[in-house]
Amino acid sequence: MLTWTTLSPVVALVALVLTWGHDLGTAPVLVVAVALAAAVLAAVHHAEVVAHRVGEPFGSLVLAVAVTIIEVALIVTLMVSGGKETSTLARDTVFAAVMITCNGIVGLSLFVGARKYKLISFNAEGAGAALATVTTLAVLTMVVPTFTTGEPGPEFTSGQLAFAAVISLVLYGMFVSTQTVRHRDFFLPVGKQGEPLADEHANPPSNRETYLSLGLLLASLVAVVGLAKVESPAIESAVAAAGFPQSFVGVVIALLVLLPETLAAVRAAQRNRIQISLNLALGSAMASIGLTIPAIAIATIWLDGPLLLGLGPLQMVLLGLTVLVSVLTVVPGRATRMQGGVHLVLLAAFVFLAVNP
Repeated sequence: MLTWTTLSPVVALVALVLTWGHDLGTAPVLVVAVALAAAVLAAVHHAEVVAHRVGEPFGSLVLAVAVTIIEVALIVTLMVSGGKETSTLARDTVFAAVMITCNGIVGLSLFVGARKYKLISFNAEGAGAALATVTTLAVLTMVVPTFTTGEPGPEFTSGQLAFAAVISLVLYGMFVSTQTVRHRDFFLPVGKQGEPLADEHANPPSNRETYLSLGLLLASLVAVVGLAKVESPAIESAVAAAGFPQSFVGVVIALLVLLPETLAAVRAAQRNRIQISLNLALGSAMASIGLTIPAIAIATIWLDGPLLLGLGPLQMVLLGLTVLVSVLTVVPGRATRMQGGVHLVLLAAFVFLAVNP
């Protein structure tokens, strides 16, 4: 059937072909922005169709990995075209992704779920394992470079960067194995008393519908990456015109690529599937570090200029506070609107200080 979810990826790809490599005026930029938003929403829909077919927790991985592919493509593309001026873009984008997922997506999901169901529950073992992995990856790849002495400034040596890339892949691989094979039950939705919730009663899509959605999901992701690249000069110009720091471009990129995750997580929270929301949020943060850092490490072979990954003092304080609050949220296995509100305040503080460092 010809619906907006099937037409949007096609229209977005056509817009990409027509605008690629051209300098756009105000009106075309707005049209491309609309096509980009439609492609993002279509990606969410088709990812949910595929996720419904494969079941949890495999479904959460589909969108997390897809979103990370977008992020990596955008970072590498902008770094290749931007040269030395984009030496901190990977760090800014990955850090923004961690803050947005751990505070924004988690906070919004908890708030929406608790507002509807009062007290919401999730599996503390699964969420705790994901949070521990995210914390380890964030510290080893973005805090440690600030204190190493092999290179001046917050930069890894080639050997250190290779080591960080390898351990990122190892940790991510171990977590995926735990989530999907050995302890899959830790990542399934639970009720208020910790009892497993029944699977969604809707019939899963047919093989034909699943393959169609998978193809349209891939088309949507290609369109999102390409149109975001087309929009990037307008984004950079808008950031500069607003007087914001150049690092805020990384925040905008993270907000853009995480929109599908956010929408899917909130929808899950509205159905009292908070564990799925946490799987999406923490899984995306983990994939953002565990897959982006190795990809950027490989890209440094042909990238000009340094790759600065180390966080500054203000960013490390925000990261430390986020980890502390996240631990206090995860340990009980239950949450109210209060926990969601605290995470949302942390997100607001991050955005504000990104504009006003």
